[in-house]
Amino acid sequence: MHIRLINPNSTASMTAQALESALRVAQPGTLVTAVNPAGTPVSIEGSADEAMAVSGMLAEIRKGEGEGVDAYVIACFDDPGLHAAREVAKGPVIGICQAAVQVAMTISRRFCVVTTLPRSVPIIEDIVQAYGAGHHCRAVRAIDLPVLGLEEDPETAERLLIDTIELSKTADRAEAIILGCAGMSSLCERLATSTGVPVIDGVTAALKIAEALVGAGYATSKVNAYDYPRRKGLGGRATSIGSRAGMALPENA
Repeated sequence: MHIRLINPNSTASMTAQALESALRVAQPGTLVTAVNPAGTPVSIEGSADEAMAVSGMLAEIRKGEGEGVDAYVIACFDDPGLHAAREVAKGPVIGICQAAVQVAMTISRRFCVVTTLPRSVPIIEDIVQAYGAGHHCRAVRAIDLPVLGLEEDPETAERLLIDTIELSKTADRAEAIILGCAGMSSLCERLATSTGVPVIDGVTAALKIAEALVGAGYATSKVNAYDYPRRKGLGGRATSIGSRAGMALPENA
């Protein structure tokens, strides 16, 4: 089977790190490739970055469909454009947040998410709630380090992660920890060893779920919601229409 990992941002080194993590757990015979679009933000830190990344991500999925890719992993913890991606793809599309949450709910009763910036906390809280895991998630905590800081200062990142995981164990009684950024995936095993708590990386979790679904013969439903997008053209030039009190709109408005 062929599984394609898509990093929606344009930082190639982060794509390479996620691919390395995926390859560590892939079963023999699984081909794993990784891509990132050009012209997208170098990191995804908020809803505006997500919106700017989705178009390029969907374009990569369309390429993959022409190449016979069996399943896709969206390697961004916000799961940007996940539903749109499932409309485009025939095979399963797995978001790393949803995969990590499903694993956490399987191996623990209560878990915490540790992410990068404080601005990501409410976004992740909403996503976890949407996945039906709000009761199980004790807290979403941030180490207050930008995504690119994980590569620029890995020693500081690891220290902050360990400190925050230890806090989650005591203050939140967390039984498992989810790493809330694909850029943290290379630290997963060391963090688990250092803290003594199961640490879940969404990249590897999503890769294994994708393998299982493809191996069992499951594909994305094309009945109603995830049906392929209808073919249609794109609109013409941008138009601005407005009026002031006492002024009529143009007749053709």
